[in-house]
Amino acid sequence: MPQRDQLEVDVLFVGAGPASLAGAIRLAQLAKDAGRELEILVIDKAAEIGNHGLSGAVMDPRALAELLPNWLELGAPIESPVTSDELWFLTAGGKIKAPFTPPPLNNHGKYVASLQRMSKWLGAQAEALGVQVFGEFPGQELLWDGGRVIGVRTGDKGVDHLGKPKANYEPGADLLAKIVILGEGPRGTLAKQAIPRLGLDEGKEPMVYAAGVKELWQLPDGRFPAGSVVHTLGYPLPRETFGGGFIYGMSGNVLDIGQVTGLDYKNPTTDPHNELQRLKEHPAIRALLDGAKLIRYGAKAIPEGGFFAMPRPYADGLMLVGDSAGFLNGMRLKGIHLAMKSGMMAAETAWDALTAERYDAAQLQAYERRFKDSWAYGEMRSSRNFHQGFEHGMWAGMFNAGLSTFTGGRAFGFIDKLHAKPGYEMMEKAGYRPTETPRAKIDNVLTFDKLTDVFNSGTIHEEDQPSHLHVADTNVCRDRCTVEYGNPCAYFCPAKVYEPMFEKNGDGGIDGRLQINFTNCVHCKTCDIADPYQIITWVPPQGGEGPVYTGM
Repeated sequence: MPQRDQLEVDVLFVGAGPASLAGAIRLAQLAKDAGRELEILVIDKAAEIGNHGLSGAVMDPRALAELLPNWLELGAPIESPVTSDELWFLTAGGKIKAPFTPPPLNNHGKYVASLQRMSKWLGAQAEALGVQVFGEFPGQELLWDGGRVIGVRTGDKGVDHLGKPKANYEPGADLLAKIVILGEGPRGTLAKQAIPRLGLDEGKEPMVYAAGVKELWQLPDGRFPAGSVVHTLGYPLPRETFGGGFIYGMSGNVLDIGQVTGLDYKNPTTDPHNELQRLKEHPAIRALLDGAKLIRYGAKAIPEGGFFAMPRPYADGLMLVGDSAGFLNGMRLKGIHLAMKSGMMAAETAWDALTAERYDAAQLQAYERRFKDSWAYGEMRSSRNFHQGFEHGMWAGMFNAGLSTFTGGRAFGFIDKLHAKPGYEMMEKAGYRPTETPRAKIDNVLTFDKLTDVFNSGTIHEEDQPSHLHVADTNVCRDRCTVEYGNPCAYFCPAKVYEPMFEKNGDGGIDGRLQINFTNCVHCKTCDIADPYQIITWVPPQGGEGPVYTGM
Protein backbone atom coordinates (compact mmCIF):
# COMPACT_ATOMS: atom_id res chain seq x y z
CA MET A 1 0.00 0.00 0.00
CA PRO A 2 1.39 3.44 -0.89
CA GLN A 3 2.07 5.91 1.90
CA ARG A 4 -0.56 8.63 1.52
CA ASP A 5 -0.42 12.15 2.87
CA GLN A 6 -3.29 13.13 5.15
CA LEU A 7 -4.79 16.56 5.55
CA GLU A 8 -7.49 17.38 8.07
CA VAL A 9 -9.91 20.24 7.43
CA ASP A 10 -13.19 21.38 8.88
CA VAL A 11 -15.24 21.30 5.67
CA LEU A 12 -14.28 19.81 2.31
CA PHE A 13 -16.09 20.82 -0.89
CA VAL A 14 -15.55 18.48 -3.85
CA GLY A 15 -15.93 20.14 -7.25
CA ALA A 16 -15.28 23.83 -7.87
CA GLY A 17 -18.50 24.79 -9.63
CA PRO A 18 -20.93 27.51 -8.55
CA ALA A 19 -22.52 25.36 -5.84
CA SER A 20 -19.30 24.51 -3.98
CA LEU A 21 -17.72 27.92 -4.45
CA ALA A 22 -20.83 29.76 -3.27
CA GLY A 23 -20.94 27.41 -0.30
CA ALA A 24 -17.30 28.00 0.55
CA ILE A 25 -17.75 31.77 0.31
CA ARG A 26 -20.83 31.70 2.53
CA LEU A 27 -19.14 29.53 5.15
CA ALA A 28 -16.09 31.80 5.16
CA GLN A 29 -18.37 34.83 5.58
CA LEU A 30 -20.04 33.26 8.60
CA ALA A 31 -16.70 32.37 10.15
CA LYS A 32 -15.34 35.88 9.55
CA ASP A 33 -18.42 37.48 11.11
CA ALA A 34 -17.99 35.27 14.19
CA GLY A 35 -14.23 35.87 14.42
CA ARG A 36 -13.53 32.14 14.02
CA GLU A 37 -10.90 30.54 11.84
CA LEU A 38 -11.97 27.53 9.79
CA GLU A 39 -10.08 25.23 7.46
CA ILE A 40 -12.24 25.24 4.32
CA LEU A 41 -10.96 23.34 1.30
CA VAL A 42 -12.33 23.18 -2.25
CA ILE A 43 -10.85 20.65 -4.66
CA ASP A 44 -11.48 20.19 -8.38
CA LYS A 45 -10.29 17.73 -11.02
CA ALA A 46 -9.49 20.45 -13.60
CA ALA A 47 -6.02 21.96 -13.91
CA GLU A 48 -7.48 25.42 -13.28
CA ILE A 49 -10.72 26.37 -11.58
CA GLY A 50 -13.47 26.72 -14.17
CA ASN A 51 -11.78 24.68 -16.92
CA HIS A 52 -14.44 21.97 -16.71
CA GLY A 53 -17.37 24.36 -16.30
CA LEU A 54 -19.85 24.46 -19.15
CA SER A 55 -23.36 25.87 -19.32
CA GLY A 56 -25.58 27.89 -21.67
CA ALA A 57 -25.73 30.24 -19.84
CA VAL A 58 -28.40 32.77 -19.06
CA MET A 59 -27.88 33.41 -15.36
CA ASP A 60 -30.48 34.49 -12.84
CA PRO A 61 -28.49 36.70 -10.40
CA ARG A 62 -30.80 36.12 -7.44
CA ALA A 63 -28.52 33.85 -5.42
CA LEU A 64 -25.37 35.75 -6.37
CA ALA A 65 -26.95 38.98 -5.15
CA GLU A 66 -27.73 37.32 -1.80
CA LEU A 67 -24.18 36.01 -1.49
CA LEU A 68 -22.31 39.10 -2.71
CA PRO A 69 -24.67 42.09 -2.89
CA ASN A 70 -22.03 44.19 -4.66
CA TRP A 71 -21.22 41.50 -7.22
CA LEU A 72 -21.29 43.91 -10.14
CA GLU A 73 -18.90 46.32 -8.42
CA LEU A 74 -16.64 43.36 -7.60
CA GLY A 75 -16.26 42.69 -11.31
CA ALA A 76 -18.32 39.54 -11.84
CA PRO A 77 -17.54 38.51 -15.44
CA ILE A 78 -20.95 38.75 -17.06
CA GLU A 79 -21.11 39.06 -20.84
CA SER A 80 -24.22 41.22 -21.07
CA PRO A 81 -27.65 41.82 -19.57
CA VAL A 82 -30.30 40.03 -21.63
CA THR A 83 -31.53 42.52 -24.21
CA SER A 84 -34.01 40.40 -26.18
CA ASP A 85 -35.81 37.04 -25.95
CA GLU A 86 -37.15 34.97 -28.83
CA LEU A 87 -38.54 31.45 -29.21
CA TRP A 88 -38.33 29.84 -32.66
CA PHE A 89 -40.20 26.78 -33.86
CA LEU A 90 -38.05 25.26 -36.56
CA THR A 91 -39.15 23.09 -39.46
CA ALA A 92 -36.64 21.49 -41.81
CA GLY A 93 -36.54 24.63 -43.95
CA GLY A 94 -38.21 27.45 -42.07
CA LYS A 95 -38.92 29.02 -38.71
CA ILE A 96 -41.91 30.42 -36.89
CA LYS A 97 -41.19 33.05 -34.28
CA ALA A 98 -43.45 32.69 -31.26
CA PRO A 99 -45.70 35.76 -30.85
CA PHE A 100 -44.75 36.00 -27.17
CA THR A 101 -42.13 34.58 -24.83
CA PRO A 102 -43.48 31.91 -22.45
CA PRO A 103 -43.17 33.13 -18.85
CA PRO A 104 -40.49 30.57 -17.84
CA LEU A 105 -38.29 31.82 -20.70
CA ASN A 106 -38.73 35.51 -19.93
CA ASN A 107 -35.17 36.54 -19.14
CA HIS A 108 -35.71 40.20 -18.30
CA GLY A 109 -33.24 41.09 -15.54
CA LYS A 110 -31.02 38.09 -16.28
CA TYR A 111 -27.49 37.99 -17.67
CA VAL A 112 -25.67 36.08 -20.39
CA ALA A 113 -22.55 34.61 -18.79
CA SER A 114 -19.74 32.10 -19.19
CA LEU A 115 -19.80 29.49 -16.44
CA GLN A 116 -16.05 28.94 -16.84
CA ARG A 117 -15.32 32.61 -16.23
CA MET A 118 -17.89 32.88 -13.45
CA SER A 119 -16.45 29.86 -11.63
CA LYS A 120 -12.91 31.22 -11.94
CA TRP A 121 -14.09 34.54 -10.49
CA LEU A 122 -15.97 32.86 -7.64
CA GLY A 123 -12.83 30.89 -6.86
CA ALA A 124 -10.90 34.14 -6.51
CA GLN A 125 -13.60 35.54 -4.19
CA ALA A 126 -13.36 32.42 -2.04
CA GLU A 127 -9.57 32.63 -1.84
CA ALA A 128 -9.81 36.28 -0.80
CA LEU A 129 -11.79 35.09 2.22
CA GLY A 130 -9.16 32.52 3.16
CA VAL A 131 -10.63 29.44 1.49
CA GLN A 132 -8.10 27.00 0.04
CA VAL A 133 -9.06 26.26 -3.59
CA PHE A 134 -7.03 23.65 -5.44
CA GLY A 135 -7.23 22.24 -8.95
CA GLU A 136 -5.71 18.94 -10.11
CA PHE A 137 -7.30 17.06 -7.18
CA PRO A 138 -9.96 14.62 -8.44
CA GLY A 139 -12.07 12.98 -5.77
CA GLN A 140 -11.64 9.26 -6.43
CA GLU A 141 -13.36 7.57 -3.50
CA LEU A 142 -15.11 8.39 -0.26
CA LEU A 143 -13.55 7.51 3.08
CA TRP A 144 -15.89 5.94 5.59
CA ASP A 145 -16.17 5.20 9.28
CA GLY A 146 -19.01 2.70 9.22
CA GLY A 147 -21.92 4.54 7.63
CA ARG A 148 -20.42 7.99 8.09
CA VAL A 149 -18.42 9.84 5.46
CA ILE A 150 -15.18 11.13 6.98
CA GLY A 151 -13.25 12.29 3.92
CA VAL A 152 -12.18 11.80 0.34
CA ARG A 153 -9.22 10.06 -1.27
CA THR A 154 -7.89 11.86 -4.31
CA GLY A 155 -6.65 10.07 -7.40
CA ASP A 156 -3.12 8.85 -7.92
CA LYS A 157 -0.85 10.41 -10.54
CA GLY A 158 1.86 8.78 -12.60
CA VAL A 159 0.34 5.32 -13.09
CA ASP A 160 0.84 3.57 -16.44
CA HIS A 161 -1.81 1.85 -18.55
CA LEU A 162 -1.13 -1.42 -16.71
CA GLY A 163 -1.75 0.24 -13.36
CA LYS A 164 1.91 0.23 -12.35
CA PRO A 165 3.66 3.27 -10.85
CA LYS A 166 5.90 5.28 -13.19
CA ALA A 167 8.94 7.35 -12.23
CA ASN A 168 6.70 10.37 -11.52
CA TYR A 169 4.22 8.42 -9.38
CA GLU A 170 2.37 10.42 -6.72
CA PRO A 171 -0.18 8.65 -4.55
CA GLY A 172 -3.40 10.52 -3.91
CA ALA A 173 -3.97 12.14 -0.55
CA ASP A 174 -6.53 11.33 2.11
CA LEU A 175 -8.47 14.50 2.88
CA LEU A 176 -10.27 14.14 6.20
CA ALA A 177 -13.12 16.48 7.08
CA LYS A 178 -15.83 16.90 9.68
CA ILE A 179 -18.24 17.49 6.79
CA VAL A 180 -17.85 16.58 3.11
CA ILE A 181 -19.98 18.51 0.60
CA LEU A 182 -20.24 17.03 -2.89
CA GLY A 183 -20.72 19.47 -5.75
CA GLU A 184 -19.28 17.34 -8.55
CA GLY A 185 -21.89 18.21 -11.15
CA PRO A 186 -24.25 15.67 -12.71
CA ARG A 187 -23.60 11.97 -12.09
CA GLY A 188 -20.65 12.71 -9.84
CA THR A 189 -18.27 9.85 -9.07
CA LEU A 190 -18.49 10.22 -5.29
CA ALA A 191 -22.21 10.94 -5.28
CA LYS A 192 -22.70 7.79 -7.35
CA GLN A 193 -20.91 5.87 -4.60
CA ALA A 194 -22.82 7.48 -1.74
CA ILE A 195 -26.39 7.56 -3.02
CA PRO A 196 -26.99 3.78 -3.30
CA ARG A 197 -24.91 2.90 -0.26
CA LEU A 198 -26.83 5.32 1.94
CA GLY A 199 -30.22 4.88 0.24
CA LEU A 200 -30.45 8.59 -0.56
CA ASP A 201 -32.69 7.83 -3.56
CA GLU A 202 -35.17 5.65 -1.70
CA GLY A 203 -38.72 6.71 -2.52
CA LYS A 204 -37.50 9.10 -5.21
CA GLU A 205 -38.23 9.18 -8.91
CA PRO A 206 -35.30 8.19 -11.14
CA MET A 207 -33.10 11.06 -12.23
CA VAL A 208 -33.37 11.64 -15.97
CA TYR A 209 -30.81 13.56 -17.97
CA ALA A 210 -30.19 15.42 -21.20
CA ALA A 211 -26.94 15.98 -23.06
CA GLY A 212 -26.02 19.56 -23.89
CA VAL A 213 -23.58 20.00 -26.76
CA LYS A 214 -22.25 23.50 -27.35
CA GLU A 215 -19.95 25.49 -29.62
CA LEU A 216 -18.57 29.04 -29.46
CA TRP A 217 -18.23 30.95 -32.73
CA GLN A 218 -16.41 34.18 -33.50
CA LEU A 219 -18.67 36.28 -35.70
CA PRO A 220 -17.15 38.66 -38.26
CA ASP A 221 -19.51 41.50 -37.28
CA GLY A 222 -22.23 42.52 -34.87
CA ARG A 223 -25.02 40.57 -36.54
CA PHE A 224 -26.10 38.97 -33.24
CA PRO A 225 -25.72 41.55 -30.45
CA ALA A 226 -24.53 40.65 -26.97
CA GLY A 227 -27.48 39.87 -24.73
CA SER A 228 -29.67 38.51 -27.54
CA VAL A 229 -31.26 35.20 -26.53
CA VAL A 230 -32.98 32.69 -28.82
CA HIS A 231 -34.34 29.27 -27.88
CA THR A 232 -35.51 26.78 -30.51
CA LEU A 233 -37.90 23.84 -30.64
CA GLY A 234 -38.56 21.33 -33.36
CA TYR A 235 -35.94 20.62 -36.02
CA PRO A 236 -33.63 18.72 -35.89
CA LEU A 237 -35.16 16.50 -33.20
CA PRO A 238 -38.12 14.21 -33.94
CA ARG A 239 -41.24 15.12 -32.01
CA GLU A 240 -40.84 12.09 -29.76
CA THR A 241 -37.45 13.30 -28.42
CA PHE A 242 -37.12 15.91 -25.70
CA GLY A 243 -34.82 18.85 -26.36
CA GLY A 244 -34.18 22.12 -28.12
CA GLY A 245 -31.54 24.59 -29.20
CA PHE A 246 -30.15 27.81 -27.78
CA ILE A 247 -28.32 30.76 -29.31
CA TYR A 248 -26.87 33.45 -27.05
CA GLY A 249 -24.99 36.63 -27.96
CA MET A 250 -21.78 37.08 -25.96
CA SER A 251 -19.50 40.09 -25.80
CA GLY A 252 -16.87 40.58 -28.49
CA ASN A 253 -19.14 39.27 -31.28
CA VAL A 254 -18.98 35.73 -29.91
CA LEU A 255 -21.98 33.47 -30.42
CA ASP A 256 -22.98 30.57 -28.16
CA ILE A 257 -24.90 27.87 -29.99
CA GLY A 258 -25.99 24.59 -28.49
CA GLN A 259 -28.40 21.71 -28.69
CA VAL A 260 -29.94 19.84 -25.77
CA THR A 261 -31.04 16.26 -26.44
CA GLY A 262 -32.93 14.26 -23.83
CA LEU A 263 -31.17 11.02 -22.87
CA ASP A 264 -34.52 9.29 -22.64
CA TYR A 265 -34.75 9.02 -26.43
CA LYS A 266 -36.06 5.91 -28.17
CA ASN A 267 -33.90 5.53 -31.27
CA PRO A 268 -30.52 3.99 -30.29
CA THR A 269 -28.77 5.86 -33.11
CA THR A 270 -29.64 9.26 -31.59
CA ASP A 271 -26.45 11.31 -31.55
CA PRO A 272 -26.41 14.61 -29.58
CA HIS A 273 -23.32 15.88 -31.42
CA ASN A 274 -24.92 15.15 -34.77
CA GLU A 275 -28.09 16.99 -33.72
CA LEU A 276 -26.07 20.17 -33.10
CA GLN A 277 -24.44 19.85 -36.53
CA ARG A 278 -27.89 19.40 -38.12
CA LEU A 279 -29.20 22.44 -36.23
CA LYS A 280 -26.47 24.54 -37.85
CA GLU A 281 -27.55 23.30 -41.30
CA HIS A 282 -30.92 25.00 -40.85
CA PRO A 283 -31.13 28.08 -43.12
CA ALA A 284 -31.82 30.46 -40.24
CA ILE A 285 -28.79 29.24 -38.30
CA ARG A 286 -26.53 28.87 -41.32
CA ALA A 287 -27.08 32.56 -42.10
CA LEU A 288 -25.99 33.54 -38.57
CA LEU A 289 -22.74 31.59 -38.93
CA ASP A 290 -21.83 32.66 -42.46
CA GLY A 291 -18.21 33.80 -42.42
CA ALA A 292 -17.83 32.94 -38.71
CA LYS A 293 -15.17 30.71 -37.15
CA LEU A 294 -15.53 27.92 -34.59
CA ILE A 295 -13.42 28.66 -31.51
CA ARG A 296 -14.57 26.20 -28.77
CA TYR A 297 -16.58 23.03 -28.25
CA GLY A 298 -17.87 21.10 -25.26
CA ALA A 299 -20.56 18.83 -23.87
CA LYS A 300 -22.20 18.22 -20.50
CA ALA A 301 -24.96 16.10 -19.02
CA ILE A 302 -27.89 18.00 -17.52
CA PRO A 303 -29.97 16.62 -14.59
CA GLU A 304 -33.55 17.10 -15.80
CA GLY A 305 -35.44 14.91 -13.33
CA GLY A 306 -36.68 17.78 -11.22
CA PHE A 307 -38.14 18.02 -7.75
CA PHE A 308 -39.28 14.42 -7.26
CA ALA A 309 -35.96 12.99 -8.48
CA MET A 310 -33.77 14.96 -6.06
CA PRO A 311 -31.97 12.57 -3.70
CA ARG A 312 -32.00 13.14 0.04
CA PRO A 313 -29.20 15.71 0.24
CA TYR A 314 -27.68 14.82 3.61
CA ALA A 315 -26.29 11.90 5.57
CA ASP A 316 -23.80 11.42 8.40
CA GLY A 317 -20.92 13.74 7.56
CA LEU A 318 -22.19 14.41 4.04
CA MET A 319 -24.24 16.90 2.00
CA LEU A 320 -24.98 17.12 -1.74
CA VAL A 321 -25.27 20.41 -3.64
CA GLY A 322 -25.84 21.71 -7.16
CA ASP A 323 -26.29 19.30 -10.04
CA SER A 324 -25.17 16.44 -7.80
CA ALA A 325 -28.37 17.04 -5.82
CA GLY A 326 -30.59 17.78 -8.84
CA PHE A 327 -30.84 21.55 -8.32
CA LEU A 328 -31.85 22.48 -11.86
CA ASN A 329 -35.06 23.98 -13.23
CA GLY A 330 -35.57 22.39 -16.64
CA MET A 331 -38.59 24.53 -17.41
CA ARG A 332 -36.56 27.74 -17.04
CA LEU A 333 -33.40 26.17 -18.51
CA LYS A 334 -31.46 27.40 -15.50
CA GLY A 335 -29.43 25.89 -12.71
CA ILE A 336 -26.58 28.24 -11.76
CA HIS A 337 -28.67 30.27 -9.30
CA LEU A 338 -30.15 27.13 -7.75
CA ALA A 339 -26.71 25.55 -7.47
CA MET A 340 -25.39 28.62 -5.68
CA LYS A 341 -28.37 28.74 -3.33
CA SER A 342 -27.92 25.06 -2.49
CA GLY A 343 -24.27 25.66 -1.63
CA MET A 344 -25.19 28.61 0.57
CA MET A 345 -27.83 26.59 2.44
CA ALA A 346 -25.37 23.72 2.91
CA ALA A 347 -22.79 26.18 4.24
CA GLU A 348 -25.22 27.63 6.78
CA THR A 349 -26.07 24.09 7.88
CA ALA A 350 -22.37 23.25 8.17
CA TRP A 351 -21.78 26.35 10.27
CA ASP A 352 -24.48 25.34 12.74
CA ALA A 353 -23.05 21.82 12.85
CA LEU A 354 -19.54 23.12 13.53
CA THR A 355 -20.90 25.35 16.27
CA ALA A 356 -22.76 22.40 17.83
CA GLU A 357 -19.84 20.03 17.13
CA ARG A 358 -22.30 17.52 15.67
CA TYR A 359 -22.00 16.16 12.15
CA ASP A 360 -24.57 13.38 12.04
CA ALA A 361 -27.58 13.16 9.75
CA ALA A 362 -29.93 14.42 12.46
CA GLN A 363 -27.91 17.64 12.66
CA LEU A 364 -27.40 18.03 8.90
CA GLN A 365 -31.10 17.45 8.23
CA ALA A 366 -31.41 21.20 8.80
CA TYR A 367 -30.15 21.56 5.20
CA GLU A 368 -33.40 20.04 3.92
CA ARG A 369 -35.42 22.26 6.24
CA ARG A 370 -33.63 25.32 4.93
CA PHE A 371 -34.42 24.21 1.40
CA LYS A 372 -38.11 23.86 2.21
CA ASP A 373 -38.18 27.38 3.64
CA SER A 374 -36.38 28.93 0.65
CA TRP A 375 -37.40 30.36 -2.70
CA ALA A 376 -35.45 27.52 -4.31
CA TYR A 377 -38.01 25.01 -3.00
CA GLY A 378 -40.91 26.92 -4.53
CA GLU A 379 -39.13 27.18 -7.85
CA MET A 380 -38.20 23.49 -7.98
CA ARG A 381 -41.67 22.39 -6.93
CA SER A 382 -43.43 24.60 -9.47
CA SER A 383 -41.52 22.87 -12.30
CA ARG A 384 -41.76 19.39 -10.82
CA ASN A 385 -43.50 17.72 -13.77
CA PHE A 386 -41.79 19.53 -16.63
CA HIS A 387 -39.54 16.90 -18.19
CA GLN A 388 -41.91 14.04 -17.44
CA GLY A 389 -44.59 15.75 -19.51
CA PHE A 390 -42.55 15.17 -22.68
CA GLU A 391 -42.83 11.38 -22.48
CA HIS A 392 -45.53 11.51 -25.17
CA GLY A 393 -43.76 13.99 -27.43
CA MET A 394 -43.05 17.67 -27.91
CA TRP A 395 -46.62 18.96 -28.24
CA ALA A 396 -47.85 17.05 -25.19
CA GLY A 397 -44.86 18.31 -23.24
CA MET A 398 -45.45 21.91 -24.26
CA PHE A 399 -49.12 21.70 -23.35
CA ASN A 400 -48.20 20.22 -19.98
CA ALA A 401 -45.57 22.93 -19.39
CA GLY A 402 -48.06 25.67 -20.20
CA LEU A 403 -50.63 24.15 -17.88
CA SER A 404 -48.03 23.78 -15.11
CA THR A 405 -47.27 27.50 -15.34
CA PHE A 406 -50.82 28.30 -14.27
CA THR A 407 -51.46 25.43 -11.82
CA GLY A 408 -48.41 25.68 -9.61
CA GLY A 409 -46.71 22.75 -11.31
CA ARG A 410 -49.59 20.29 -11.63
CA ALA A 411 -49.73 18.19 -14.76
CA PHE A 412 -52.58 17.57 -17.21
CA GLY A 413 -55.62 16.38 -15.28
CA PHE A 414 -54.34 18.33 -12.27
CA ILE A 415 -52.09 15.40 -11.38
CA ASP A 416 -49.60 16.41 -8.70
CA LYS A 417 -46.88 13.91 -9.64
CA LEU A 418 -45.97 12.36 -12.98
CA HIS A 419 -43.79 9.26 -12.89
CA ALA A 420 -40.78 8.56 -15.08
CA LYS A 421 -38.45 5.75 -16.04
CA PRO A 422 -34.67 5.96 -16.17
CA GLY A 423 -33.74 7.32 -19.58
CA TYR A 424 -31.84 4.21 -20.68
CA GLU A 425 -34.98 2.13 -20.21
CA MET A 426 -36.73 4.22 -22.87
CA MET A 427 -34.29 3.13 -25.59
CA GLU A 428 -35.93 0.70 -27.99
CA LYS A 429 -34.18 -2.42 -29.17
CA ALA A 430 -33.55 -2.10 -32.86
CA GLY A 431 -31.62 -5.18 -33.89
CA TYR A 432 -28.30 -5.43 -35.66
CA ARG A 433 -27.36 -2.19 -37.45
CA PRO A 434 -30.57 -0.21 -36.81
CA THR A 435 -31.83 2.49 -39.15
CA GLU A 436 -29.81 5.61 -38.46
CA THR A 437 -31.26 8.98 -37.63
CA PRO A 438 -30.54 11.59 -40.35
CA ARG A 439 -26.89 12.60 -40.46
CA ALA A 440 -25.38 16.06 -40.99
CA LYS A 441 -23.18 16.57 -44.02
CA ILE A 442 -19.77 17.31 -42.53
CA ASP A 443 -17.79 20.03 -44.34
CA ASN A 444 -15.50 21.14 -41.45
CA VAL A 445 -16.51 24.74 -42.16
CA LEU A 446 -20.04 24.91 -40.78
CA THR A 447 -20.38 21.34 -39.55
CA PHE A 448 -17.66 19.30 -37.90
CA ASP A 449 -16.83 15.67 -37.19
CA LYS A 450 -16.42 14.67 -33.56
CA LEU A 451 -12.63 14.53 -33.57
CA THR A 452 -12.36 18.07 -34.91
CA ASP A 453 -14.73 19.28 -32.23
CA VAL A 454 -12.76 17.39 -29.57
CA PHE A 455 -9.65 19.26 -30.71
CA ASN A 456 -11.57 22.51 -30.21
CA SER A 457 -12.49 21.48 -26.66
CA GLY A 458 -8.84 21.70 -25.60
CA THR A 459 -9.04 18.17 -24.21
CA ILE A 460 -5.74 16.59 -23.21
CA HIS A 461 -5.16 13.23 -21.49
CA GLU A 462 -1.87 11.41 -21.13
CA GLU A 463 -2.19 8.15 -23.04
CA ASP A 464 -0.04 6.01 -20.73
CA GLN A 465 -2.49 5.71 -17.87
CA PRO A 466 -5.44 3.46 -17.04
CA SER A 467 -8.63 4.30 -18.92
CA HIS A 468 -11.00 6.31 -16.74
CA LEU A 469 -13.96 4.74 -18.58
CA HIS A 470 -14.64 1.37 -17.03
CA VAL A 471 -16.75 -1.12 -18.97
CA ALA A 472 -17.65 -3.95 -16.63
CA ASP A 473 -17.99 -6.63 -19.33
CA THR A 474 -17.17 -5.94 -22.97
CA ASN A 475 -18.66 -9.34 -23.86
CA VAL A 476 -22.05 -7.71 -23.24
CA CYS A 477 -21.14 -5.07 -25.81
CA ARG A 478 -20.19 -7.70 -28.38
CA ASP A 479 -22.73 -10.46 -27.80
CA ARG A 480 -25.81 -8.57 -26.67
CA CYS A 481 -25.60 -4.85 -27.40
CA THR A 482 -24.54 -5.34 -31.02
CA VAL A 483 -27.57 -7.53 -31.67
CA GLU A 484 -30.13 -5.75 -29.51
CA TYR A 485 -29.27 -2.05 -29.88
CA GLY A 486 -26.61 -1.77 -32.56
CA ASN A 487 -24.01 -0.34 -30.11
CA PRO A 488 -25.50 3.06 -29.21
CA CYS A 489 -22.22 4.10 -27.55
CA ALA A 490 -20.89 4.83 -31.05
CA TYR A 491 -23.63 7.45 -31.34
CA PHE A 492 -24.35 8.94 -27.91
CA CYS A 493 -20.75 9.82 -27.06
CA PRO A 494 -20.06 13.37 -28.34
CA ALA A 495 -16.29 12.75 -28.44
CA LYS A 496 -15.91 9.47 -30.39
CA VAL A 497 -14.57 7.67 -27.35
CA TYR A 498 -16.27 4.37 -28.18
CA GLU A 499 -15.52 2.50 -31.40
CA PRO A 500 -17.32 -0.85 -31.58
CA MET A 501 -15.30 -3.02 -33.98
CA PHE A 502 -17.75 -5.88 -34.24
CA GLU A 503 -18.72 -7.93 -37.28
CA LYS A 504 -20.78 -11.05 -37.81
CA ASN A 505 -18.73 -14.16 -38.50
CA GLY A 506 -19.53 -17.12 -40.68
CA ASP A 507 -20.82 -19.15 -37.74
CA GLY A 508 -23.60 -16.70 -36.93
CA GLY A 509 -21.70 -15.20 -34.01
CA ILE A 510 -19.96 -11.86 -33.63
CA ASP A 511 -16.23 -11.19 -33.53
CA GLY A 512 -14.23 -8.11 -32.69
CA ARG A 513 -13.61 -5.76 -29.78
CA LEU A 514 -14.68 -2.46 -28.27
CA GLN A 515 -11.99 0.18 -28.65
CA ILE A 516 -12.11 2.92 -26.01
CA ASN A 517 -10.38 6.14 -27.02
CA PHE A 518 -10.42 7.58 -23.52
CA THR A 519 -8.05 10.44 -24.43
CA ASN A 520 -10.91 11.99 -26.45
CA CYS A 521 -13.22 12.24 -23.41
CA VAL A 522 -14.74 15.67 -22.70
CA HIS A 523 -16.06 14.61 -19.27
CA CYS A 524 -19.76 14.93 -20.11
CA LYS A 525 -20.79 11.63 -18.37
CA THR A 526 -23.24 10.78 -21.18
CA CYS A 527 -21.91 7.22 -21.47
CA ASP A 528 -22.38 6.53 -17.76
CA ILE A 529 -25.98 7.69 -18.09
CA ALA A 530 -27.20 6.46 -21.48
CA ASP A 531 -25.68 2.97 -21.69
CA PRO A 532 -28.71 0.63 -21.84
CA TYR A 533 -26.96 -2.05 -19.73
CA GLN A 534 -25.52 0.38 -17.17
CA ILE A 535 -22.11 -1.28 -17.30
CA ILE A 536 -20.09 1.89 -18.04
CA THR A 537 -18.65 3.75 -15.07
CA TRP A 538 -16.97 7.14 -15.54
CA VAL A 539 -14.28 8.01 -13.01
CA PRO A 540 -11.87 10.96 -13.05
CA PRO A 541 -8.59 10.57 -14.91
CA GLN A 542 -5.42 11.78 -13.23
CA GLY A 543 -5.73 15.31 -11.94
CA GLY A 544 -5.58 18.30 -14.24
CA GLU A 545 -6.58 16.47 -17.40
CA GLY A 546 -9.63 16.80 -19.61
CA PRO A 547 -11.16 19.72 -21.49
CA VAL A 548 -10.30 23.40 -21.22
CA TYR A 549 -13.63 25.18 -21.59
CA THR A 550 -12.37 28.73 -22.03
CA GLY A 551 -15.34 31.08 -22.27
CA MET A 552 -17.89 28.26 -22.13
